Amino acid sequence: MGMRTDRFRTAVAADIPALHALIESAYRGDSARGGWTHEADLLGGQRTDAAALAEMIADPAQRVLIAGDDAPTGCVAITAKPPATAYLGMLTVRPDLQGGGLGRALIAAAEDAARAIFAAEVMEMTVIRQRPELIAWYERRGYGQTGERRPFPHGDERFGVPVDPDLEFVVLEKPLR
Repeated sequence: MGMRTDRFRTAVAADIPALHALIESAYRGDSARGGWTHEADLLGGQRTDAAALAEMIADPAQRVLIAGDDAPTGCVAITAKPPATAYLGMLTVRPDLQGGGLGRALIAAAEDAARAIFAAEVMEMTVIRQRPELIAWYERRGYGQTGERRPFPHGDERFGVPVDPDLEFVVLEKPLR
C-alpha cells in the first residue's frame, strides 16, 4: 500500500503539542524501543521542545511536514542552506508504524519540497555515527557518506543527554537533480 503524498501537510503552531509528543515517543524512553530507529540507548533527556518546534514552524527557511490527519503519525523537517542545499532532519515515524514505508514516503516528500520551495540541488543530513543500521537505511535511499563528521552538541540538554561521550554525527548527502 503506497503512501499518498497529499496526506502530508505543513505543520502550523496548533500542531506543536501533538508533534512534540510524537517526536519524544519515537526517539526517547521505553515507548521508542517499540521501533528500530530510537536513540533511547544512546541519549536520555529530550529530543526537542515546544519552543524549538515553534521556532522551526515560524521560520520561512524551514518546513515541517506532517503525516496523518488528526494525530500525527510521522514528520520530517527541511531547512534551507543556501545557495543550493537543504537539510533533512527530525524524520519521525510513530514506533508502532515503523517498517511500513511511511519513513520512505516522508523522505520523498521532503526531497520534493526541498526542490520546489528552496530550489535545493542537494539534500544533506546528519546521523549519529553509532547508528550503523540507520546509516545503512539512508544509504539504501540514495544518501552517501561525505566523510565529514560533526560534533554532537554535548552540554546542550535541549538536544538530549548523551549516554555515550563519543557521540558524533556523520554527514550524508544525496543529489536532488
